[in-house]
Amino acid sequence: MYDLLLSGGTIITCNNSFDIIEDGIIGVKDNKISLIESKKENINNLPESKECIKLDNEIVIPGLINAHCHAADSLFRGLVENLSLEDWLQEVWKAEKAILNPETTLLGSYLGLAENLLAGVTTVVDMFWYPFETANASLDLGLRLCTGGIFIDFPGVGGRTHEQYLVEASDFCSKFNNSEFIIPAVMPHGSYTVGPEHLQEAKKIASDFKAIFSIHAAETIFEQKDIKSRYGNTVIRHLDKLGLLDEKALLAHCVHLDNGEMDIIKATNSVIAHNPLSNLKLGSGIAPTLDFLEKEINVTLGTDGAISGNDLDMWLTMRLAATLPKGKLMKPDIVTAKDVFQMATINGAKALGKSSEIGSLEIGKQADMVIISANSLHSVPLFDPLTHLVYSCSKSDVKHVYIAGKQCVKDGSIINFDIENVIKEVRKLKMPTLNSLL
Repeated sequence: MYDLLLSGGTIITCNNSFDIIEDGIIGVKDNKISLIESKKENINNLPESKECIKLDNEIVIPGLINAHCHAADSLFRGLVENLSLEDWLQEVWKAEKAILNPETTLLGSYLGLAENLLAGVTTVVDMFWYPFETANASLDLGLRLCTGGIFIDFPGVGGRTHEQYLVEASDFCSKFNNSEFIIPAVMPHGSYTVGPEHLQEAKKIASDFKAIFSIHAAETIFEQKDIKSRYGNTVIRHLDKLGLLDEKALLAHCVHLDNGEMDIIKATNSVIAHNPLSNLKLGSGIAPTLDFLEKEINVTLGTDGAISGNDLDMWLTMRLAATLPKGKLMKPDIVTAKDVFQMATINGAKALGKSSEIGSLEIGKQADMVIISANSLHSVPLFDPLTHLVYSCSKSDVKHVYIAGKQCVKDGSIINFDIENVIKEVRKLKMPTLNSLL
């Protein structure tokens, strides 16, 4: 007997052959998918289950994977606007120092992670000042999370030293090394904010624990010029020379790369987290995603933080990732809906070393499943479920979300967690104003 049976609907598997099953069924047992097939195989006799959800005009997809986020920066949405990255960061750091501590970071993490969850995201890669608090928020919500200790070479939030960052990063990896829902990472901010020796020390911790190594890289032209003037190399060559690039390296942005840098990323099996919305809003540029795909680099998708892109919306992110290259290069047949949907699902799982567990709907994998309603005006008629998902779907279409077979979102609302109380607590905070940052 199955614990849960989804009966009906269209299933986007994201398996190796990218099978799309019309009028399918999915059986879940012990948190994993145990059955996935067309109902035609059981048309007169559905398998027994403790719970059966009958789907009508709905699409079942793997949980989305947000490969780059700063969830707790949801506390500052809309505060810092109309600035380039370099000027914007100066104001962001002032705002963060004004209010952030472990308690407020927990509240902000609830906000940002809940927004992800309601949008159909089941796994988030998050970089922020207090990773233990972000992890606690994620566990309370039932999300999968990749996070860990950050590094930055100036007194940031909390005024911690490099030695304290080292201890925190090591302690985090040690605590969550065998966690089911938390994937340990080490997260230096960038090569322009963390010096070479400190980057290598951070990488050693990541290597010791076989953790993800996530870093901002080549986000702006200014960053490339800055690193070249300091170290005589472009950003990716600098990281490579320091021995930081391998299959565990997750490089956020990569907007400005030359061919040689892309070749290095491919040769080292490093991964790119593409964040089109924040890159556009900050005027950073448009990443060469077609080049990435042609070089067979693993490309994932991220929303970045709500302080930069104002919206933690993987659906908008997918749409931008698919349409920007077409418009920039005037080639409508490049970077397909399938390419982009894989970036948002199985590619993210591969980046985290979890492709045998999540990222697709297959027998033996974790039951991280999202049910999308196709009953709205913009869903009728529905000729192609995949193009509908990438070009027409919005986060309001997310109906149900399951993580490891447990329902976390029902009829568009978070269950088993009081997010309304978090909203009340956030509204009580004495937030910084624009004038206070000047």
